[in-house]
Amino acid sequence: MSGLVGSRLAMRAKLWRHPRQMVFAALWYVFLGGAAVAVIMPYLWMLSTSLKGTAELFTYPPTWIPRVWRFRNYLDAWNAAPFALYFFNSLFVALVVTLGQLVTCSLAAYAFARMEFKGKNVAFALYLSTTMISEQATLIPSYLLLKELNWLDTYMALTVPFLANAFGIFMLRQAFMTIPRELEDAATMDGCGRLRFLGQVILPLTKPVLASQALFAFMNNWNSYLWPLIVTTSKHLRTIQVGLRYFVGQEGGTQWGIFMAATVFVSLPVVLVYFLVQKSFVEGIAMTGVRG
Repeated sequence: MSGLVGSRLAMRAKLWRHPRQMVFAALWYVFLGGAAVAVIMPYLWMLSTSLKGTAELFTYPPTWIPRVWRFRNYLDAWNAAPFALYFFNSLFVALVVTLGQLVTCSLAAYAFARMEFKGKNVAFALYLSTTMISEQATLIPSYLLLKELNWLDTYMALTVPFLANAFGIFMLRQAFMTIPRELEDAATMDGCGRLRFLGQVILPLTKPVLASQALFAFMNNWNSYLWPLIVTTSKHLRTIQVGLRYFVGQEGGTQWGIFMAATVFVSLPVVLVYFLVQKSFVEGIAMTGVRG
């Protein structure tokens, strides 16, 4: 009898929880939908503005759909500045830094995760603490160092200071620590060295985390503005973000339609890279846990 009563109570509780779960799920999806709309609205407005004429930009109330579609803004933006050169510089710097970070972060993360040496935890804590130092605080010392090396206004100044990244080492270290020790012991017994084990076993098993690190590195360097502006003076070394200044403050004021068309050009590579590694990026974030 008591078992029957208990089962009925459990069924009632389950039926009572089900509507509450549905309401909670509906509210959660409404919140996520609102957040998604809030995030995508600036991009939609950027696209809308890039297709408008100057007169329509300042009409009130503002219009989301252009009355006259001015696709010529994109052609004018491309011809107004040497975008091909800017794209090459930004793409070259971003790719070099991304590849460099993948190499250096992988080697350092393997040492911190799989090797035992004196002071390992202290060294890792000190290295990780550098992430709390803002880029602006190290701007002047880094500039003076590059000046002594005669690297100012060169590709070396745009790439070498960013070939290592503390956050990337942290991400890869956490992923490498999830690889079972037994797998490494078996590989060692078969005559596999450390570098071979890293290249043939660990890195293939942590491809999602590597993709996440590559995405972070590419985006950070593609969107970099302050550092290229300071360390370069030649027009042939100007990156895409610095090149956007060409459209601001020119004679006659800023042409916002052309400026937004140029901004669309700048944002497209990052969007394309994200969609290419989206699945791996999500898997990489899920794999990277906080483990001691």
